[in-house]
Amino acid sequence: MEFPLRINKYLRDTQATTRKKADELVSAGRVLVNGSRAVLGMQISASDKVEVRGEKSRSHAYLAYYKPRGLPTQAPKGVASVITEWAGKGLFPIGRLDKESEGLLILTDDGRVANWLLGAKSGVEKEYLVKVREKLRAGVTTIFSRGMNTEPFGKLLPAEAKILAPHLLSVILHEGKKHQIRVMLAELGYTIERLKRVRVGKFQLKNLKPGETRKLDKAEWADFFGAQ
Repeated sequence: MEFPLRINKYLRDTQATTRKKADELVSAGRVLVNGSRAVLGMQISASDKVEVRGEKSRSHAYLAYYKPRGLPTQAPKGVASVITEWAGKGLFPIGRLDKESEGLLILTDDGRVANWLLGAKSGVEKEYLVKVREKLRAGVTTIFSRGMNTEPFGKLLPAEAKILAPHLLSVILHEGKKHQIRVMLAELGYTIERLKRVRVGKFQLKNLKPGETRKLDKAEWADFFGAQ
């Protein structure tokens, strides 16, 4: 969800309704924005408080999901993906992992979460474990910490890296360029054999196995929302 956006789009994503139904609610005077009656076509910002009178508060679903290697997050029509696998349950993934990567994705039916987790100003960390074919050199961590210059992206934000074993690296990113870790390590002469995301912000993969999910508990969400 990218702010600002029209009131009917906001209601569609947060109330599990259609844009037509959302317009009807606004026209009927049942929608309040910051305590005042909403009007058709108005723009909503991330800080606005939106209420729908006479509607029960909707309970959203939030799941941690271990995306298996080989399954794309999104794919052309007719090809299996995380999106097609979960669409029937009304859930969608926040962000993406490429087909050959694995690990943590957040699944939800709450359209606000994308902006909270992925917005340009969110600053949410993403942590990965990376296994490479070649033996890691000590200088890799310093290069990452200074903000690496790459051909496709130019200057990147500093990233935290720690060598855990001769061929195993922990990487924490503060931005999310497409294939960023793959590009960074390829330009340093490394071949990635396995790339797994283990954390997004305060949400962790924990002991999930490929294809498994777990409900994100209230403590995780309360801690996250309280930081926003």
